[in-house]
Amino acid sequence: MEYQQLGNTGIFVSKLCMGAMTFGGSEGIFKTIGGLNQHDVDALVENSIDAGINFFDTANVYSAGESETMLGKSLGSKRKDMVVATKVYGRMGKGPNQIGLSRLNIMQEAEASLLRLNTDYIDLYQIHGFDPLTPFEETLSALTDLVRQGKVRYIGCSNLAAWQIMKCQGISAMKHLEKFVTLQAYYSLAGRELEREIVPMLLDQRIGLLVWSPLAGGFLSGKFTRHGASDGEARRAKFTFPPVNEAKGYDIVDVMQKIAGRRNATVAQVALSWLLHQPSVTSVIIGAKKTSQLKDNLGAVDLKLDHEDLKELDEVSKLTPEYPGWMFGFQGSDRRPGSVRNWERFAAAK
Repeated sequence: MEYQQLGNTGIFVSKLCMGAMTFGGSEGIFKTIGGLNQHDVDALVENSIDAGINFFDTANVYSAGESETMLGKSLGSKRKDMVVATKVYGRMGKGPNQIGLSRLNIMQEAEASLLRLNTDYIDLYQIHGFDPLTPFEETLSALTDLVRQGKVRYIGCSNLAAWQIMKCQGISAMKHLEKFVTLQAYYSLAGRELEREIVPMLLDQRIGLLVWSPLAGGFLSGKFTRHGASDGEARRAKFTFPPVNEAKGYDIVDVMQKIAGRRNATVAQVALSWLLHQPSVTSVIIGAKKTSQLKDNLGAVDLKLDHEDLKELDEVSKLTPEYPGWMFGFQGSDRRPGSVRNWERFAAAK
């Protein structure tokens, strides 16, 4: 296992993070996603730790808190050597205030998560999304108080736009509050929209990127091709999330299959390895329902893609240039000594 600095903090986390979304779940969406019992969870956690994973991610809403409880039980005495992340935002009850990022809900849910995880502190406490009703100042103030109380070590965010993150960082700097050290976001070969605004911001601000759904909800697992699904029980066969442009997606899968064949790897390993080669990525969150899936995912760490592999994957999956991105490239050519300026090319063409 390889380890990477978590944002601009002084701690290191494994480049693969074990996601606990499959832990628990007896009904609804979480039964479809996971439905694992404690015995299954114990096996996955033990195998993860044996493979060198020291980073685990969950959320209060995963199976209505059951995921946190199961993770806490599985970690047991090993918890002190692990980096544990959880999240707050989603609805946890029928009451009008049992959702969101208000001080009231954050404080209540932090205490509840600590109890379920059976721990005295949360290493990384993340807001799970954007709350349109609560001012960022209120949210950041509450999170800062949790840090100062010793209940949280670092704070992060998830599913925010670049401008929202920068606004939060500005508020934190101005009011001497804790800053977000990580963003947890969707990123995959079938979904590279993050690269337009968010990735440049993360690199500039030294904010770590934690990737969720690196296999695009199973679309890049190798089970789905333009000829159909090889596993009718696969999660994506029942729950098509996140959304994927399937026409382009199958072109991507075709290239992945070719690379997997010449590298003696699986399609899923190619998808994960590509992410591990991206400079903005800190850790890739993997999810599994079986130890065989976990073992396959772990193999991505040892799969080193060469220049030709990366070029082929980039070509088939790259984004269509959008303004102002293409304008940055056009004007930026004037700042590279010795290069032919686009302005000169443009004038010559006239």
